[in-house]
Amino acid sequence: MLVLLTASTMAVSTANRGWQFKNRPYSGPYHPNNQQTSNRIIVGDSYHWNFGFNYTDWAIKHGPFYVNDTLVFKYDPPTPKIFPHSVYLLPNLESFTKCDLKNAKMEGNTTQGAGEGFEFVLKTPGQPHYFACGERNGFHCLNGTMKFLVTPEFQ
Repeated sequence: MLVLLTASTMAVSTANRGWQFKNRPYSGPYHPNNQQTSNRIIVGDSYHWNFGFNYTDWAIKHGPFYVNDTLVFKYDPPTPKIFPHSVYLLPNLESFTKCDLKNAKMEGNTTQGAGEGFEFVLKTPGQPHYFACGERNGFHCLNGTMKFLVTPEFQ
């Protein structure tokens, strides 16, 4: 478990190296988020918010994210055959790294992702937003896939 956690943290660190200098994948006029208006972005694209998809990789490929972009979390409500999901906003990098939900704020419960999903608007520029699934005592986060971070910036 520690190896997986360390590898996940290293992947995020390596992928974000140089971002403060605008050395970003997709930077330039052809970036998918390169618009003058805010974007409505479905987390996970067509895969939505589900176990087994790597959202850290997804966030790296879809960044940068901008102030007033809207993240849309879509997931099926729980049934006897579908594991529940939720969305928590974690307070800091340490909580994110450890998937410690004690001081996290639930942004979406297990039913809010149904249908059109629920929306989270990125408001604070330069402040990292740490998202994670909190179900199964954080297992979906601890396996390293159902968590990601974005740091919105001005366009």
